[in-house]
Amino acid sequence: MYFFGTFEHSIDERGRVAIPARYRSAFVDGGVIRPGPEGGIELYTNADFNAQFSTRQAEATGNDSPAARRLRRNFMSVAFPVELDKQGRILIERQLRDSAMLTGKILIIGCGDYLELWHPDRWAEELARIASTEGAASQE
Repeated sequence: MYFFGTFEHSIDERGRVAIPARYRSAFVDGGVIRPGPEGGIELYTNADFNAQFSTRQAEATGNDSPAARRLRRNFMSVAFPVELDKQGRILIERQLRDSAMLTGKILIIGCGDYLELWHPDRWAEELARIASTEGAASQE
């Protein structure tokens, strides 16, 4: 499945957020969440998480190299499994919610092979960075 679009949802006091209805079928067998490098949270299907990790692993030199071990530690140590409940929601670990400032209204952004969850203010900052990068690229 290819994820796209922007969706506004609310996260409840327990840390549960509904996955957009059109994408729930992709997470029937669960998924994996991890912090994103820019301040959001990445949400992968199990298959896409495995593929993403395999790609990153292949980029490192050898399975037993220090670089490959560091990659595994960095990528896997902050990942958490998630499962859909009967209402199509996932529970986001408190440490991830806190680091991404996810409370109240949040945005779910489709990013191709995964979804990102953002605090609206952080997403506005990211959009500004995207716009300034695109503006600089168009001037070249």
